[in-house]
Amino acid sequence: MTEPTTRAKGPASYFPSIEKKYGHPVTHWLDLIRASPLTRHSELVAWLKTEHGLGHGHANALVVHCARQG
Repeated sequence: MTEPTTRAKGPASYFPSIEKKYGHPVTHWLDLIRASPLTRHSELVAWLKTEHGLGHGHANALVVHCARQG
């Protein structure tokens, strides 16, 4: 019998679809967020949506994950 696969939880659960849809690894997006002069969650989400074309859920997941990493 095969073992069940471990699924990512929380924001990381979005990462495979983010990479597939936008053609960049998650590290690309996290690096952009870290390099941005913006600091507020809502500003970063809006910036990813308007400047980089990400959907709200994907942008939010990346910003939350980045914030958790410190």
